[in-house]
Amino acid sequence: MDDSPALIRTSAAELYDAYVLKNYARASLTLVRGSGVHVWDDQGNRYLDFTSGVAVSALGHCHPHWVEAVRQQAGELIHASNLFRNSNQAELARRLVGYSGSGRVFFCNSGAEANEALIKLARLHGMGKAGGEEGKCYKVVCANQAFHGRTFGGMSATPQEKIQHGFRPMTPGFVFGELNNLASFETLVDDGTAAILVETIQGEGGVHPCTAEFLAGLRRLCDRKNLLLLLDEVQCGVGRTGRFYAFEHAGIRPDAIGMAKGLGGGFPIGAMWVGERSAELFQPGSHGTTFGGTPLACAAALAVLDVIEKEKLLAHVTAAAGPWFESLKRLAVDFPAHVRGVRGRGFLVGIEMAGEPAAYISALRERGLLALAASGNVVRLLPPLIASSADLAMSVEIVRSAFSART
Repeated sequence: MDDSPALIRTSAAELYDAYVLKNYARASLTLVRGSGVHVWDDQGNRYLDFTSGVAVSALGHCHPHWVEAVRQQAGELIHASNLFRNSNQAELARRLVGYSGSGRVFFCNSGAEANEALIKLARLHGMGKAGGEEGKCYKVVCANQAFHGRTFGGMSATPQEKIQHGFRPMTPGFVFGELNNLASFETLVDDGTAAILVETIQGEGGVHPCTAEFLAGLRRLCDRKNLLLLLDEVQCGVGRTGRFYAFEHAGIRPDAIGMAKGLGGGFPIGAMWVGERSAELFQPGSHGTTFGGTPLACAAALAVLDVIEKEKLLAHVTAAAGPWFESLKRLAVDFPAHVRGVRGRGFLVGIEMAGEPAAYISALRERGLLALAASGNVVRLLPPLIASSADLAMSVEIVRSAFSART
């Protein structure tokens, strides 16, 4: 081992500066431990974590049931390729079909991969519409301000300059309508359209929920034009809104769903559910993954589902989110110079600021609350599903304190 002075560093910050690619504008904070809704930095400071690892840590940090499930599986079988069956993947697929409806599940490692699978599904459906001819029917209608990941398919479905800049030309076939404007989407549909893809709640794009009327209209449009309705629930799914999927509030059923983030509770996993009518489009060789759906990843996801069900977290989010949201909305009344509005659903909330959110996020961090930015000057709050009413109330007090100091 080379322990020359040139390789010795005294802090994580120095190691990052020396060796980690600079593709993130990271906070000057090194996290070392987490428990429940809190994390601690290397200076011993405690924070209320309302980032949840960008909606990943659905059960908070180090939930004992989750930890034990992962520890036990790690001692039995960690990886088995998809050339073989593993019982955890089979059971997880069964349980997700129970939440989603009749169909089948493909497992991958991330939300971007889940959305890439949705895009491939759209292409296969379009080829069927075109009588087996490739390249004739492949267009996907997406929404302005969308975010579907950073793969080339995901970037192409994401009409944001900060995402696409430097990587053009994009993958062709994506057009964009105005969210919650059904007529805008209808005008973009033609004989070359295969699918519509939207986030049920736009997260990175500024926390913009689809209305129930809009989703119902998209469902009717897809039925009428033989299109697939594809919903990206990567950030808003797995209980974050008080239903397992956010689209359930609208009473509709999509043709396929992309999910990830909270599904693994901190362990990387993504999944695509496909309804029965399209489930046979994927055949051996048409798609694959080396790491998707391993015994360990599926054990982590099964533990998440266990806790959601046993601790009745969907009902908890539903009950706790209403008073929290109303308290946050009062901030717009009390601090009109800072807050333009509050929107979202369940434990996915965005506070639209009058100015850039970076300074506000820094002020919250100094007071012990971790929050995220989103497009459109939005401060995003993503508490773990286990966050208590007291935790939520504390977050409001911290936000209020930060705003008061800037008044």
